[in-house]
Amino acid sequence: MSAGRTVAIVVVALVALIVLVNSFYVVDMTEQVIVTQFGRPIGAPITEPGLKIKAPFVQKANVFDKRVLEWDGNPSQIPTKDKKYIWVDTFARWRIVEPLKFMQSVANEIGAQARLDDVIDAVTRDLITSHDLIEVVRNTNREMAVSEDMDLEAQIAATEEIETGRSGITAAILERAREQMPRYGIELVDVRIKRINYVEEVRQKVYERMISERQRIAERYRSEGKGESAEIRGQKEKELQRITSEAYRIAEEIRGDADAEATRVYADAFGKDPEFYTFLRTLESYGETIGGESALILTTDSDYFRLLKRMSGR
Repeated sequence: MSAGRTVAIVVVALVALIVLVNSFYVVDMTEQVIVTQFGRPIGAPITEPGLKIKAPFVQKANVFDKRVLEWDGNPSQIPTKDKKYIWVDTFARWRIVEPLKFMQSVANEIGAQARLDDVIDAVTRDLITSHDLIEVVRNTNREMAVSEDMDLEAQIAATEEIETGRSGITAAILERAREQMPRYGIELVDVRIKRINYVEEVRQKVYERMISERQRIAERYRSEGKGESAEIRGQKEKELQRITSEAYRIAEEIRGDADAEATRVYADAFGKDPEFYTFLRTLESYGETIGGESALILTTDSDYFRLLKRMSGR
């Protein structure tokens, strides 16, 4: 076999392989396909998974997702009906239900995301601006506790009745936005408000008011604490004086009883033998007054010297 013939066979085989590969495509169970020929749709959408055949080169398989997709909107500044400026951040879930209409209207998922931005943001803005802030924030008329620590605005908001509520507003956003989706071959599954917050200027004022309120409450607690502390110290001093007075009274009573008992014992002892008692008392006085270096000058007829004269035999 000549070299030229071999090259020709290889080229033919490669072309046949390319044509064969381009003739088949696989539809995944999460996908749906629109086949186009020179940019024009051919036949019905293919939604069943499996290996499919198409005309090579002239036909193209346009794949679209069948799963639920996510849309995450950009936070936007919206004024409420009562002129409160807030940031509203929303998100949604959607899917492609009519791939042919989807391809003809928005072309792909990027175009669909842009169209969802327009529709959902517009509907959200309309509904937020037609309701008060309390309607956007609260969901039910569940009774809320109101305390004197809350400022006046918070107390009013806690007792204010709502008619629609946050869940009602999100349901209305979903309903209105869903009405516009069939023209794009899209089904809007759900819309939710992810986050609501004051704009920066209002938020700073709210923070300052919260700080001021907390400081006022803290000062009140400090004042109450000082009052309680003074009362406790007063009770302590009062109790201490009562205990000290009672202890002094009891000690004096015991001391008086002891002195009386000692006096009675001394009296009894003195009454039984006065001379012996006098002798003992004299000896005790000797021990208390005469030491090792003591010197006494007494007259010979002194009562204090009388026992000493007897002891010396004089």
